[in-house]
Amino acid sequence: MAIMSEPTTPHDPGASVTATTVETEALRTRRFPTRWTAISSALVVLLCVLALILVPIPFVARSPGQTVNLLSTNEQGKPMIQVDGLTTRHSQGEMRMTTVSITRSDSRLSLAEALVAHIRADHDVLQREAIYPPGRSPQQVDADESYMMDTSQRDAAVAALRAAGQPVTEMPMVSAVSAAGPAHGQLMPGDLIEKVDGKPVASLLDVGKAVRKHAVGDTVVLVVLRNSSAKTIAVTTVSSVSDRRAPAVGITVDTGYRYAPSIRYNTPGDIVGPSAGLAMALSIYQMVAPNDLIGSLHIAGTGSISPDGNVVAIGGIQEKIAGAERDGAKVFLVPAGNCRDISGVESSMRLVKVSSLKDAIAAIQKIRAGGSGVPHC
Repeated sequence: MAIMSEPTTPHDPGASVTATTVETEALRTRRFPTRWTAISSALVVLLCVLALILVPIPFVARSPGQTVNLLSTNEQGKPMIQVDGLTTRHSQGEMRMTTVSITRSDSRLSLAEALVAHIRADHDVLQREAIYPPGRSPQQVDADESYMMDTSQRDAAVAALRAAGQPVTEMPMVSAVSAAGPAHGQLMPGDLIEKVDGKPVASLLDVGKAVRKHAVGDTVVLVVLRNSSAKTIAVTTVSSVSDRRAPAVGITVDTGYRYAPSIRYNTPGDIVGPSAGLAMALSIYQMVAPNDLIGSLHIAGTGSISPDGNVVAIGGIQEKIAGAERDGAKVFLVPAGNCRDISGVESSMRLVKVSSLKDAIAAIQKIRAGGSGVPHC
């Protein structure tokens, strides 16, 4: 009986090598797309990280800034506020002006920085336009902030002296001098105008009337007070920009103030803006008033102030409260207009509501007397 089997293929070494090569190439072909996909994904992640770190966004970050005890001395040993011409007192207590730290006008905030600021307590993120008006260069913004600080210092001095019973006289004041006008280099911002053409002037209207009596090309003679010294200055009029037939001397006139004492500020130069007005006024009042107002209290506060002592709401109130508490203040003076902004804010300090310098003085007196009837937010 014959037994038959299926045919057997003879062994071929070359065929085996060829099959192995094909399989290897196939594996390589499958591996390459996977490797490139991983590399591409890593590059995408890297680009996203770089975007988070580097790409600026139209926002600014705001956080608690430094506080400054205005009744102390600066790093050079000079009083933060120096009053000459009146008897002043040394204080045991503190009156701190408060600030916020904010993204500079010439800097940009990244998305990563904004996210970190957003989740941190006592920090805030705001649209850039809410702080820095569009169309203004960093230099213009800095100049605006410095001008507001100068005005705040002047208004604080006037309000404090009035509250302390010191005589203050309103006078017309040069607030700006046109660089292209005839008064450039002769009159200066801050000059108090005492006379025009030999006649006393008491208001902005008086100055305007006196200049308009002249024809274009006439000489106007002004007597001004500069650093308490009288100076006589002659200015030749030119045609007004708004009316070519009207004379002009190229100045802007505002209301200024004359008082006997000399008041100089030696506060840090990087602190600008109007919001330290209340703290500065209280510090000056503490120094020159007949009675010691603050005693040993540790007080901080904020708020713009007008020459008649009205206190106006400001921005960054929550950050300023946090900075004051961090630096040891026990009482914080809050402008009445900011009370709605601190609803729910928890603080170990006493948050006192004030609408004027008079309110602030009365509240501090009540706190020292035992605390009854002090208004709170």
